[in-house]
Amino acid sequence: MEENRHRPKLARGCRLRLTEQGDFLLMPESMLQMKGPGTEILKRCDGQRTVDEIVGELAALYVGAPREQLKAEVESFLARLKEKLAIVEV
Repeated sequence: MEENRHRPKLARGCRLRLTEQGDFLLMPESMLQMKGPGTEILKRCDGQRTVDEIVGELAALYVGAPREQLKAEVESFLARLKEKLAIVEV
């Protein structure tokens, strides 16, 4: 996967909902409650930012977190959501 071209975005029919009870990824036939940095990752999945740019923004947000660890976690998170058809690549 070439990171410079991989620009994730939410698939059609999916959206992030932020509530007082928690943050949720709403999908056509299900929903997932976001935990950890999931919300911050999804906020940046706009089809404009590359995975590397998302990782860079998270590194600035979570100062002290190792960049390679962040990158691995972001890639794993996005891969799981891609399997659920919640993320597409632009």
